[in-house]
Amino acid sequence: MEPLTERTPRVVSAVKLLRAVERRKQGRFLVEGENSVVEALETCAVHDFFYTEDAQRRHGGLIERAHAAGVRTALVTDRAARVLSDTVTPPGLVAVCDLLDVPLSEVVGCKSRLLAVPVAVAEPGNAGTVIRVADAVGADAAILAGDSVDPHNGKCVRASAGSLFHLPVARERNTVAVLESINAAGIQLLAAAANGEVDLDDADELLSRPTAWLFGNEAHGLDSATLARADHRVRIPIHGRAESFNMATAASICLYSSARVQNRRQSDN
Repeated sequence: MEPLTERTPRVVSAVKLLRAVERRKQGRFLVEGENSVVEALETCAVHDFFYTEDAQRRHGGLIERAHAAGVRTALVTDRAARVLSDTVTPPGLVAVCDLLDVPLSEVVGCKSRLLAVPVAVAEPGNAGTVIRVADAVGADAAILAGDSVDPHNGKCVRASAGSLFHLPVARERNTVAVLESINAAGIQLLAAAANGEVDLDDADELLSRPTAWLFGNEAHGLDSATLARADHRVRIPIHGRAESFNMATAASICLYSSARVQNRRQSDN
């Protein structure tokens, strides 16, 4: 069987998914690499699976598994694999999957204990890292609020290291709607802020409560209106000479701190 080329209609249609507007139109996105494809096959609808000859030699079992699951599998040329990829060194494995968006109403509820809420996050690597950390600490969901990057962006998918398939992720461009929904569910809003009035080291009592952490844009942080809506603004103490943390690092520290306190309180009870 001849491999599909970059001109084959199935490949052409898949390549369009590198653009956010086309992802929204088709309701699908691209997943690259062995680990992400494995997660996709286990958790969502996979429509196409493209692989190169080299990938077939290295991942024959995975390809057979996809085929057995009813996924359309197809050998493609190396050039086709390159145009399907947004990486410098394509892995030669690309799956076409349904989008993973979850409605805001399904991720915010009275049973939610910990939510990660990046606001207007522009860097896909940071968004993916926050999703990965939220998954790692056992958060209930991540909510990308405001004018945030598409979590189905290739760099975001890779940075999430599979967590995009484990953790509910909602998107809502109306930040006020997100904050109101969280308030209505009885969940406190904590904003990570360099000049916050609460020191994270002294916040264990706050952290024990159901919490949604707000994290701001990489360049400008949280806007004044969002900061004002938070129940508390929390600063991470810096004991060395660094001026600040980047957004993904700050999110990691805050989410871990909440998970530590909540898990300890739950164990004590």
